Amino acid sequence: MKKLLQGLLIPITLLCLWYAVTRMQVFNTYLLPSPGMVWDALAELTASGELAKHLSISLRRVFLGFLLSACTAIPLGIVCGRSRYFYTYCWFLLEFLRHVPPLAAIPLIILWAGIDEASKLTIIFLASFFPLFLNTCSGIRNCDPKLLEVGQSLGFSKAQLIRHIQLPTALESIVTGLQLSLGYSWRALIGAELIAASAGIGYLILDAEEMSRPDIVLAGMLCIGIIGSILDWAFLHVLQRMIPWYQKK
Repeated sequence: MKKLLQGLLIPITLLCLWYAVTRMQVFNTYLLPSPGMVWDALAELTASGELAKHLSISLRRVFLGFLLSACTAIPLGIVCGRSRYFYTYCWFLLEFLRHVPPLAAIPLIILWAGIDEASKLTIIFLASFFPLFLNTCSGIRNCDPKLLEVGQSLGFSKAQLIRHIQLPTALESIVTGLQLSLGYSWRALIGAELIAASAGIGYLILDAEEMSRPDIVLAGMLCIGIIGSILDWAFLHVLQRMIPWYQKK
């Protein structure tokens, strides 16, 4: 409880400062709406069901893109970590692609995939793939060679070495990659919806901007931060259930 109160100290202070600044009318309400205006906008969106609709669409996109990324990045990371040839020949290309921001490729992605769901999933995939791939590859490559020698002396096959030695050793790195990828997925999706979407929380913010509703823009930003924090907390909570030793970290 003490740790929670300490964590809430700065947000509450900033909220009070926000209220004081708007109360004294330091800025026009069009530039900085008051907390009350933002709360009313949030209540309005909730009551109409519009907020729930946009959030559900965004969350569905995130989970689908994240799942696609996990199903691709983890196997490729294992292959890259185990295969010297794959690492040698493919690493330069992967490094090049890693440094190209997905949002920079949006015009090309829209040209190829249109403005439907395929373009959103592609952007999420590109944003979340490399953190998970690199962490998986690093975890596999950093496996203690002595453990592999023990497995080989016991007659383990390559599949058994991966399953019983390398994957358990790399599990912490993979978990870190999953957590990073989930955060990248959420942020990339919002960026994609701000540019090309007809629904979603990013689209809601863009539409509010065009309608000159800064209160809705701030309400959307608050929702993005809160939902992102909840996703991270839920991921760690599920992880602690599935991997009990991770609770000690």
